[in-house]
Amino acid sequence: MGVGRFVYTPILPLMHAQAGLSAAAGANLATANYVGYLIGALAGTFLPRLGRSAAVLRGSLLALVASLAAMPLTHSTTVWLLLRLGAGVFSALIFVIAVSSLLSHLREHPAHLSGWAFGGVGAGIALSGLLVLVLRTVGTWQAAWWASAALATALTLGAWGLRPEPAPQPASSTSGTHIRTSAPRTHRWFGTLFASYTLEGIGYIIAGTFLVAAIEQTSPGWIGSGAWVLVGLAAVPSSALWAWLGRRWSRPDLLLAALGVQAVGIALPALVGGVAAALISAVLFGSTFIGVSTLALAAGAHLRFPRAVALLTAGYSVGQILGPLVATPLLHHGYHQALILASVVVLAAALGALVLRIGFPHHMPTPGHPVRRSEPATGSPLTSLDAAEAQAAE
Repeated sequence: MGVGRFVYTPILPLMHAQAGLSAAAGANLATANYVGYLIGALAGTFLPRLGRSAAVLRGSLLALVASLAAMPLTHSTTVWLLLRLGAGVFSALIFVIAVSSLLSHLREHPAHLSGWAFGGVGAGIALSGLLVLVLRTVGTWQAAWWASAALATALTLGAWGLRPEPAPQPASSTSGTHIRTSAPRTHRWFGTLFASYTLEGIGYIIAGTFLVAAIEQTSPGWIGSGAWVLVGLAAVPSSALWAWLGRRWSRPDLLLAALGVQAVGIALPALVGGVAAALISAVLFGSTFIGVSTLALAAGAHLRFPRAVALLTAGYSVGQILGPLVATPLLHHGYHQALILASVVVLAAALGALVLRIGFPHHMPTPGHPVRRSEPATGSPLTSLDAAEAQAAE
């Protein structure tokens, strides 16, 4: 999924230079992918059987590979839009199934194992970035797409035997559950969290789409693709790292820190320039974007707001759709203004996290407290269903 969804970012400069793709059309292709991702995430959320189907997983893997291989077969922007739309749908379905399978089979294992598994997205980013970095000196944009399809094929073979989450067993009428007599009023905190996470969707995706192109405006060509490799490498341990930090600090505190670090990382290539700034930017961005999602979604589940995780997923996904659209008017003179906009938006999200710290209910429910399906324990990862619908926001 990391290859299928994110390889477009390092290939984008090649398509500008060799395929005549305009900046506006490049933004539209990104938007199409994010629309598809929202469709796939919602399908996986509201049609739970999809998330437990090995046939859907394997069909999505094959279709994602096909969407990559078909990109160099045409110069039609309309066909490219449809292919990237499809790639978004298939990526989301793969991720929903993988996450639900992961958490159902690791339910009794340490939470950091799940964090490392989410690092697979970062590994896909790093591998695809390395692939384009190697090919850019000797190949074409078509070769980059075909090579990414070959890489995705190899990874598909490795993922072919993944066992989806088993169907849930009917709850026993005699099983003991905790009956809540009153639910805490969490609307104020959830509204702030929702606004912050939606803003993060806008800012993160602008950087995630245009970071390589922006770096290549002022740095040697290999630096942009090299920075994207660093983004992926930094993302690999990030979920496990933020989960470990969660033992010492509260989620609002960590969310504020992660958003602040991300805003600095996004702005660096536009404000400073140079190789060092580009590489530092990549590490800061890569180490935070998955962590922000993990923290925000865990905080939403903790608040026990009705359909919290699904609502946060929808807000974040809509933010990803809006990001390239609001940045398009700024692309006439390059990508640096777009990165500044993204950084400002992420800073606004950080302000939301700062407000969230005021009076946030840290102890509902407490670890060991009997909970229903709708009440994830404070100190544990999300339930498999909630995580499957939630992590698709990434």
